[in-house]
Amino acid sequence: MSNRPRRPARPYRRPRPDPVRELAFEVLRAVDERDAYANLVLPPLLDKARASGGFDTRDAALATELVYGTLRRQGTYDAVLAACTDRPLREVDPPVLDVLSLGVHQLLGTRIPDHAAVSATVELARRVLGDGRAKFVNAVLRRVTAHSLDGWLERVAPPYEEDPEEHLGIVHGHPRWVVSALWDALGSGRTELEEMLAANNERPEVTLVARPGRSTTDELLAAAEDSRPGHWSPYAVRMAEGGDPGALEAVREGRAGVQDEGSQLVAAALADAPLEGPDSRWLDGCAGPGGKAALLAALAARRGAALVAAEKRPHRARLVVRALEGNPGPFQVLTADGTRPAWRPAAFDRVLVDVPCTGLGALRRRPEARWRRRPGDLAGFAPLQRALLTHALRSARPGGVVGYATCSPHPAETRAVVDDVLAASGTGATAEWIDARPLLPGVPELGEGPDIQLWPHRHGTDAMYLALLRRTA
Repeated sequence: MSNRPRRPARPYRRPRPDPVRELAFEVLRAVDERDAYANLVLPPLLDKARASGGFDTRDAALATELVYGTLRRQGTYDAVLAACTDRPLREVDPPVLDVLSLGVHQLLGTRIPDHAAVSATVELARRVLGDGRAKFVNAVLRRVTAHSLDGWLERVAPPYEEDPEEHLGIVHGHPRWVVSALWDALGSGRTELEEMLAANNERPEVTLVARPGRSTTDELLAAAEDSRPGHWSPYAVRMAEGGDPGALEAVREGRAGVQDEGSQLVAAALADAPLEGPDSRWLDGCAGPGGKAALLAALAARRGAALVAAEKRPHRARLVVRALEGNPGPFQVLTADGTRPAWRPAAFDRVLVDVPCTGLGALRRRPEARWRRRPGDLAGFAPLQRALLTHALRSARPGGVVGYATCSPHPAETRAVVDDVLAASGTGATAEWIDARPLLPGVPELGEGPDIQLWPHRHGTDAMYLALLRRTA
């Protein structure tokens, strides 16, 4: 036996609390386990943390960056992690993978020093996973520190010349099929496609809408420090980074709201479409959660028109009621299915259906959707989209206007739906195109018409699509 004196055992050191990273981990687990959306889970957790006194503005900003940055680059980080582990990623427990992804984002996607990123992530692993798994996390992250993001991309992404879609998918953090679909929708070359993919990875600005007759952009500009007018919508105000819309009186009172400028333009275009004859009854056939309905109701009230807002799901219908409370004009909220109308045919002068879709146009706001959606989802939405547009046309009177909108640029969810419905026999209504482009004055690059397609890299909005139709018989 050795006579060398034994070193005293190290006292147990409890991992230090790190509320910012623990909150980010909690959001990622909700996204993974419950198919939750980060933009719905994160805000209440931040509010709770602020209320407890444990979070300041910088903490909230870091937690937000960790969550959204990790989700946006999930595919890229998975490719890096696959090169740094000795087992397939599918064999790594999901909670461990979430911690690793948080660590990789700090190493490759932020300015946090490597030693601090590794140390903080290993401490998080000890608290939420235990010492054994923390050692695995430490070993993997130290391998990640061997290269920068660009260095890793050179190693894990195939050359563009050999596989363009896979290369761009890994470099920009998009599934291959989404890259292909967006490329087809853009109809342009590599340069613009990369601009589009990069725009999907940028943090979107918070955009407010001043609901006409209830608030004004001047009021919002005065109340929100360093804010500025929107690019295109006359009702829009863009807040400075870090601005809190909930701190504004007009937002708290429902006189203004948070709404992407693309959504505002869709509602405004429908309201401004030329119409002969009466203009007294409007319908929002897919009204939840209520943003477009609130703007439409305010615009309708200025003309003495009434809005009927229909939403199939009861909890979303309640959100519509909340959004419309205080509207100066008449409105009615129905819990009703737009494919089984609770109203008589030809009852409305203006009809909007913002149909359920894959959401590929809102990947800036819901980055997890790009990993959750599958190509087969397109076929799943197709019958519903066509049925909603068919019944929207039947709900409009002859001479009335119908707007078909969707937050997706995928051709299968946009022009193909409208073309199919217009070509179908037995719909009970016929219609013709209206050129929507003049109804968005000053907005460039809307496409060849008569429909319009907005893009985040061109317009700074979600990739909203709008077709306007006039019922002829």
